[in-house]
Amino acid sequence: MPDLLEATKEYWKKLDELEAAYERGQISIEQVDAEVKKLMAELGFKRREALSYFWQSLCYRLQNQPEFIMGLILMAIAIYAWFLLN
Repeated sequence: MPDLLEATKEYWKKLDELEAAYERGQISIEQVDAEVKKLMAELGFKRREALSYFWQSLCYRLQNQPEFIMGLILMAIAIYAWFLLN
């Protein structure tokens, strides 16, 4: 399972490092832009990977575990009823 939270933390850490390097004058704004595009692409890949994993897991459960579907339906009905009564 892809760790999206860790990937996001790493993304922000790298952005902070880029900002610090830019403020120290070690890299130009063009280099910052290029690196940010690269980091965004990496994070986008991780997000797509996580979404794909979630979707595949859900499809597997729906095909091979029909009681899972019934559980979700019953839970949704119970939550809906709870909201109606409150």
